Amino acid sequence: MPELPEVETTRRGVEPHLTGATITDVVVREGRLRWPVPPALAATLSGLPVLAVRRRAKYLLLEFASGTLLVHLGMSGSLRLVAADTPPQKHDHIDLILDGRTALRYRDPRRFGAMLWHIGPVEFHPLLAALGPEPLGDAFDADTLYRASRGRTTSIKQLLMDNHVVVGVGNIYANESLFQAGIRPGRAARRLTHADCERLAAAIKSILARAIEAGGSTLRDFVGASGKPGYFQQTYAVYGRAEEPCHTCGSLIRQIRQGQRSSYYCPHCQPW
Repeated sequence: MPELPEVETTRRGVEPHLTGATITDVVVREGRLRWPVPPALAATLSGLPVLAVRRRAKYLLLEFASGTLLVHLGMSGSLRLVAADTPPQKHDHIDLILDGRTALRYRDPRRFGAMLWHIGPVEFHPLLAALGPEPLGDAFDADTLYRASRGRTTSIKQLLMDNHVVVGVGNIYANESLFQAGIRPGRAARRLTHADCERLAAAIKSILARAIEAGGSTLRDFVGASGKPGYFQQTYAVYGRAEEPCHTCGSLIRQIRQGQRSSYYCPHCQPW
């Protein structure tokens, strides 16, 4: 599933092409996504210029004067910029035609993504209203994480993946951040000290920033808006490396199951 770095990579890729461009048509070949595509989307968007392209958590927000288009890539979705007359392939479900020349093409083999129209302040949309702070913003820091962890018996890794606490820290980047901070994924959140939270908050910001610069990770079908894959997976310290030697100390990476997900850690570099 595309995580925050992959979605931010996509945003940065499409933003220069979308901002200021006018939607001249919308072609919906398959509207049965996670939620149905609004049937009047073409009539709603045609003739409107794109004012901005933002991201909130894993949602891309295309802003117009009259509303916002929320785009979610689901588990296997991607956005590509192609010539408007490029023949669609299988799973190419939606085209936003820009100035009659270019298409922002939405591809989604599993159809778990979404493209929804919202009128009014987008932060009040039901999918966004209860989300926690952005991990790369000033609202997320050691104090925020420390307060959220008090009294919580859940593991710190599962806490990091709670979008009410902080958004966008999915499985890959939670594992990598915990390794950088020297904290095991199974440690009870309430047992973290403020110093632990300082290391962990800094690690999350560092890991996500590095992943964005690397274009994200390539898992299954994910590629960025240019059609090129991300490369952060080549630098994983622990994720997906069970029984392989730690790059730092040589100990074998261990794997455990937490909440239907695999977690990875180094028993030496993450002592507790």
